[in-house]
Amino acid sequence: MKIGRIPYINCYPVYGAIDRGIVPLDGELVDGIPTALNGMMASGALDISVVSAVEYARDSERYLLLPDLAISCDGPVRSVMLFSRLPAERLGSRSVVVSRSSMTSVALLQLLFENVWHTLPDFIPGDAEIRDIRADDSHDARLVIGDAALVLRDSGRYPYVYDLGEVWKSWTDLPFVFAVWVAQRGVDVSRALAVHARLIESRDWGVAHRAILASQAHDATGVATDVCDQYLSGLDYRLSYPHLAGLTEFFRRLVKQGRVPNGTLSFLTAA
Repeated sequence: MKIGRIPYINCYPVYGAIDRGIVPLDGELVDGIPTALNGMMASGALDISVVSAVEYARDSERYLLLPDLAISCDGPVRSVMLFSRLPAERLGSRSVVVSRSSMTSVALLQLLFENVWHTLPDFIPGDAEIRDIRADDSHDARLVIGDAALVLRDSGRYPYVYDLGEVWKSWTDLPFVFAVWVAQRGVDVSRALAVHARLIESRDWGVAHRAILASQAHDATGVATDVCDQYLSGLDYRLSYPHLAGLTEFFRRLVKQGRVPNGTLSFLTAA
C-alpha cells in the first residue's frame, strides 16, 4: 500500500511513532505537499493519504474518510496565516498572494474575505517556501501555510497578521478541519483498516509525547522549541462531532457558492 504523508511538522504527531519503528506500518510512505498528495490520490497513485478537506469535498464519491483522524483546530491554528501590509478590510482589489500548497486554506480565505472582511482582493498564486517569501516584496498581503508560517509569524515584517483558524472560530463558533485522511473506495478494506489502526495508534503516541516532537520540529525548522510545542498543542487530530459540524458547515458554504459539488460524508468501515 502507498500512504501519503505531508512533511510539515503538523503531521509529526500522526507519523512520529511510525517513523521511530514504535508502531509498524504495512505500507510505503510517500511524502508530498498537500496539493501534490491531492493529485496523487485523484490519479489513483496512492491508496490512503492525508488530503486537503476541499479535495474530499471536490470528489467525495471517490474517497472514504478514515474515522477519527484529521488535522483541525478550535481557535488559533498558528500555521495558516494572512500576513498583510493593510487591514484585511482595505485589501479590496489589492494583490494577495495565495499558497499553491493548500486548496483548503485558499478556500477558507476566500470565504473570510467575502463574509467577514466584506471585500474582494486579487488572488495571485504563489509559493510558500520561506526563501521565496523573504525575497518577494511585490504584494500587499500573502497567505502562508505550514512551517513557513511559523517562521514568519513572529518576524514583525507585516503589521497585520490574521490567523485563519481564529477568524473562522470567531465567525462561526465552530472548529475548523484543514485536512482529513482518506482511502480510495476500491481499496482492500481489511488492509486499509489495518493501516487506519496503525495511524490511530501512532497518533495517540504522538499526542502523549509532544515534547519529543516539538524538539524534532525545532531541529527541522529552527523555530523555538516552546513555540513548536505551543503550536502542536493547539492542533487536534481527532474527527469528533464538533469537528464534523465545522467540516460540514465549511462544505455547506462551498456548495452554496458552487465551489464544490454537493455530497455526503462516507467513512471506511469493516465489510
